[in-house]
Amino acid sequence: MENGAAQPVIVAIDGPSGTGKSSTSKAVAARLGLSYLDTGAQYRAITWWMVVNGIDIDDPTAIAAVAAKPEIVSGTDPAAPTITVDGTDVAGPIRTQDVTAKVSAVSAVPEVRTLITELQRSLAAGAGRGIVVEGRDIGTTVLPDADLKIFLTASPEARAARRSGELKGADVRATREALVRRDAADSSRKTSPLAKADDAVEVDTTELTLDQVIDRVVSLVEEKRAAK
Repeated sequence: MENGAAQPVIVAIDGPSGTGKSSTSKAVAARLGLSYLDTGAQYRAITWWMVVNGIDIDDPTAIAAVAAKPEIVSGTDPAAPTITVDGTDVAGPIRTQDVTAKVSAVSAVPEVRTLITELQRSLAAGAGRGIVVEGRDIGTTVLPDADLKIFLTASPEARAARRSGELKGADVRATREALVRRDAADSSRKTSPLAKADDAVEVDTTELTLDQVIDRVVSLVEEKRAAK
C-alpha cells in the first residue's frame, strides 16, 4: 500500500452487557478513524417504537406485523453517535428501564432480527474507512466475514457494578439479576443468540481498566490491519 494508507477494516465486538463494549468500541473507532455502530441501540429503538405505539410485547406475531414500519437511522460518528426513529432523536428514551426490560423479547422476533441485520450490514458495507460494530451476534450472524472479531467477557459481579454505575441509583444485586436474566434470554433465543464466534479473540475485562481494554483491542486491530 502506498504512503501507508490504512486498509478499511471491519471489527466485530460482541459480548454481554456490562463488559465495557460500548465504551471500548467507541474509543477504538475514534482512535483508529473508523465509523462506529451500536447495534443494541437499534434494537432498543425498535423496542421503544413498539412501546410508544402500544404493541403487545408478549405477542411475537403483533411485533412481526409492524416491524418494518419504523425508520431507524444510526449516525456512525464515534465522537457523537446518534439514533433516530422516524426523524425523532431517541438516544435518551431508549435507555429507560422500561425499554431495557422489553428489548430481549422484541429482539428475539425473527422478523425484527432480519430487518435490523440488513440495516447493520448495509451500514458496515457503506463505511469507507472501516467500522467497529458492537453487539451480541455480530461476529456470528451479522458480519461473519469481519476482519477481526472480539468477544468481551467479565464476571457477573464486575458487570453489575459497572452497569449500576451507568444506571443512576440502580441496586447492584437487582442489576446483576437483570443482567443474568437478559444473558439467559439472549443466549438461548433461537434466532442469532448471543454467542462467541469460533474465530473470535476473547478479552476478559474483569481485572482490566477501560484504558487497558481499549489498548488491547487497538493493538489487535492494528495487527490485523498490518496483515491485510
